[in-house]
Amino acid sequence: MRRSNLPAELNRFVGREGELDELRRLLAEFRLVTVVGVGGVGKSRLALRVAATVAGEPADVVADGRGDGRGGGVAKRSCDEVRLAGLATLRDAGLLEHALMEALGLTDHTRRPPREVLVEHLAERRLLLVLDGFEHLVEGCAALVRELLCRAPGLTVLAAGRRPLRIDGEAVLPLAPMSDADAVRLFLDRAAAAVPGFRAADPGAVRELCRRLDGIPLALELAAGRLPALGLEGLLHRLDDRFRLLTCGARGELARHRTLRTAIGWSHELCTPEERLLWARLSVFAGPFDLDAVEYVCAGPQLPAERVLDVLGELLAQSVVVREDTAAGVRYRMLDTVRAYGAEWLAALGDEERLRRRHRDWYLGLAAWCELDWFGPRQAEVAACTDSALPDLRAALELCLEEPGEAHLAQHLAGTLWFYWVGCGRLAEGRHWLDRAVALESRHGEARLKALWVLGYVAILQGDNTAAMAALYTCEADAARSGSALAAAYATHRMGCLALVSDDMPHAAELLGRAQDAYRALGELNSQVLMGQVELAMAKVFLGDLDGAVALCREVREVCEERGERWTRAYALYVLAYAAWTRGEHGEARGLLGECITIDHAFHDLVGLVLAMELLALVTASEGDPAEAAVLQGAAAPMWEAVGLPLFGSGYFGAPRALCEQRATELLGAERYRGYEAEGRALPLEAAVARALAGGPEARARSAPPA
Repeated sequence: MRRSNLPAELNRFVGREGELDELRRLLAEFRLVTVVGVGGVGKSRLALRVAATVAGEPADVVADGRGDGRGGGVAKRSCDEVRLAGLATLRDAGLLEHALMEALGLTDHTRRPPREVLVEHLAERRLLLVLDGFEHLVEGCAALVRELLCRAPGLTVLAAGRRPLRIDGEAVLPLAPMSDADAVRLFLDRAAAAVPGFRAADPGAVRELCRRLDGIPLALELAAGRLPALGLEGLLHRLDDRFRLLTCGARGELARHRTLRTAIGWSHELCTPEERLLWARLSVFAGPFDLDAVEYVCAGPQLPAERVLDVLGELLAQSVVVREDTAAGVRYRMLDTVRAYGAEWLAALGDEERLRRRHRDWYLGLAAWCELDWFGPRQAEVAACTDSALPDLRAALELCLEEPGEAHLAQHLAGTLWFYWVGCGRLAEGRHWLDRAVALESRHGEARLKALWVLGYVAILQGDNTAAMAALYTCEADAARSGSALAAAYATHRMGCLALVSDDMPHAAELLGRAQDAYRALGELNSQVLMGQVELAMAKVFLGDLDGAVALCREVREVCEERGERWTRAYALYVLAYAAWTRGEHGEARGLLGECITIDHAFHDLVGLVLAMELLALVTASEGDPAEAAVLQGAAAPMWEAVGLPLFGSGYFGAPRALCEQRATELLGAERYRGYEAEGRALPLEAAVARALAGGPEARARSAPPA
């Protein structure tokens, strides 16, 4: 089984066996295959279906185009991973690389260009990358794909869009509407889902309906969604009544585009006025949305809040809206073609600007609530919620950056999301938005001050000390002029953090201590404040004050346990483990690090994870197992490359790594050490974490083979 990020349950795929076989044959021969066709014709589903079968096969098998489309054959080129990058909701071409990094599961805390990170990651991998919905960013996407294919010989790209990428070596598979037989099969399958036990009394009527809708899957599904209300004869009658009226499109428009527009327009015509209005208003959402968001954004004139749930339920029953169960809870979404149709109606109603502002206001509020909830027991839910809302948060940020006089809102939103940029492994994207936001003039000083210190924090973690100092000194000076004691405290705190990673421990301790005094005086308490206390404890550990460090971190752990906070708790556990190892309490250190690694991995926090992994390697060496220590050391190495901290040249943070290597090499010899380290480097992240959590000496003794 290959590793993949494909949806756990793909929509049922009916028919298209010939296209499935042909696409699999092309993928075995070409490194870039693009499925093209009109919206709604099934490009995405075909690509995902083929990718799913590839993901489910042994790593050395790829179909050769023979058989029933479910697999078989010998590979001309195999892959070890299958990854999906959905680009339909992306509006900023500058985020293409970030979207691909997200699809590949990459977290990179350095200031390296994301494209460089992608190339480095893909260079030695055999991977199938599925790009879905790229046509609105075709130029930027084509340039990126061209470079990745040139520099990553093991990469294969399967793209699905309305136009080809037009890159040398591209194989294009035009996807026509479904055959008559496949269209009937699809309609009957969806009809049975809409009306359990559905049987067509007149098979000819089904064939006629499918013919009228040109075998376009989206059109067929919209029609099936109307069966409970209209029945088969009612569907045909309504289609006859409105077909000519609704085929009017732009001059020169392709017949298939007109047919699809007819199908969507026909479904629209069958909606009640309330349903049409909600359809139009829902088009402002860029990604998945929940009921609370719909009620806030879409309620208003002609659609009272108490009617929204019922009207949404009707759109759901008609397949205009799709329901999904996600890690963040129940979410709804619209297919891109359906959303685009609704957006045209919203513009025609003259209500687009008002709805975009309500949408922006909702996501400003959502970010604020998530920031508050981050300091509490719901951190995992906050991370999932923010992940789900990311397309709409991006849309809100774009609106704030585009609108004159709203720079302060962009600064406020980009700064408020610090917990996501830092705590959930999104530093590169956070830097993108923060740089754009602080570059704008703003009359609202507090929003700009927050964006500045958050920018400084992100830049520190990326290893960009110059940018960090510039942002923090500007924040400090502006805070002094405006009298903002809170912003000054955060600037001082982050300057202390900069001194910490720069190995200036006395200065770090002085600044971090001063920031803690200011926080106490202001009554400020949150995850940032607690992190400052942990950073002060780190400085004390490195200065040799173990007792002082332990006291600070025990206090942090108590507050975190009381509040249910886990992210900062992990860093406190790291410092406590460091102190325990220093005192020779290896079992205590291992237990603390196991919990630390579990938390950091759950939040995709590579900074905390790699620090804990390397300290665990040193603990393992101290327990007398240099081989396992070398494996763990090797497993941490790729994480460091993404984090960047060794590039800072920090002797203090690098000390566990250097000491572990020295001890393990002395016991194993240089050649054996390098062999075990290489074994660890080859471990994927999930396997590396599992290896680290496997246990101490007793567990290793139990799992050792008999002599």
